[in-house]
Amino acid sequence: MIRWTIIFLIIAIIAAIFGFGGIAASAAYAAKIIFFIAIVIFLVSLIAGGFRRS
Repeated sequence: MIRWTIIFLIIAIIAAIFGFGGIAASAAYAAKIIFFIAIVIFLVSLIAGGFRRS
């Protein structure tokens, strides 16, 4: 999932360089959403792994 975040971030940077503001904003927003989803999934798996070892 972090790979998708990096891909969208690179797309946003390239679009911003070429002046496509709408595409850059959309790609940056998608990157942010995917990043937060990845963090939530990581925390859930970390907590679930902690309970499994007990």
